[in-house]
Amino acid sequence: MQPERKRLSVSSAGHWVNNIFLALCAAATVFPFINIIAVSLSGSRAISAGEVFLWPVEFNIAAYRNLIEDGQLIVAMKNTVLITVVGTLLNMVFTTLAAYPLSKPGLRGRSVMLQAVLFTMLFGGGMIPHFLLINTLGLVNTYWAIWLPALISVYNMFVMKSFFEGLPAEIEESAAMDGANEWVVLLRIILPLSMPVIAALTLFYAVGWWNSYMNVLIYIRSTDKMSLMVKLYQMIDLVSPEMLRSGEGVAQQTITPEGIRAAAIVFSITPILCVYPFLQRHFIKGVLLGSVKG
Repeated sequence: MQPERKRLSVSSAGHWVNNIFLALCAAATVFPFINIIAVSLSGSRAISAGEVFLWPVEFNIAAYRNLIEDGQLIVAMKNTVLITVVGTLLNMVFTTLAAYPLSKPGLRGRSVMLQAVLFTMLFGGGMIPHFLLINTLGLVNTYWAIWLPALISVYNMFVMKSFFEGLPAEIEESAAMDGANEWVVLLRIILPLSMPVIAALTLFYAVGWWNSYMNVLIYIRSTDKMSLMVKLYQMIDLVSPEMLRSGEGVAQQTITPEGIRAAAIVFSITPILCVYPFLQRHFIKGVLLGSVKG
């Protein structure tokens, strides 16, 4: 009985240590976000004096009012929603159309095509040839410059392909015996059975498009087409006291560059932050789907 009690006590102690460690990690992750919210809602004097920690000091929403009246982030938000929705839709259509035939063992040249696709995952032409190609096609300053080169993520395609391969072949054979062609099998049988992987990959793609920055910065020239992340960078990097204004006569001293930056950060991450907790299980499921069979 003594060794058993000792093992239980050691296990309980390890459990507590693990919980404390995870709690500290969670606190370290959440603290910067709470601090940013507090800064965005605090007065200029408290921000300049460094008095803001986890709670707003001298509560002030002038920074948010300034962002809304300025309108730039609102336009950038609309652009990002457009980029995310259209980009995710294109991704899912072309990823499905690539993964489904490659999941068929009887496809002629299947091994060669898989090797060619895998090659693109390991090697790329580089940024300069990529830009020259986009420029030659006349796609600069259009969203197609960022949509077309990213139609398919090879990793996500392999995840979907693995899921298709795990579905019972008898289902397709039964449908074929009833006269269904490949399109009917795909649209009416395979896709309804593949909702877990479709949901997971849709979220992977959507989050990637929402956070898109570098390609937008390189290929989009018009300021009215900029995405939210690029506009956020510009505001964080270029905002100064001279740029601040308020349409309702609020004195400039009530808004600081730090407050504007904090409000812009909160404004940009709040939408995806509100959606993520409800869809987190699909992210986990998507990671597990990619690790079961490759």
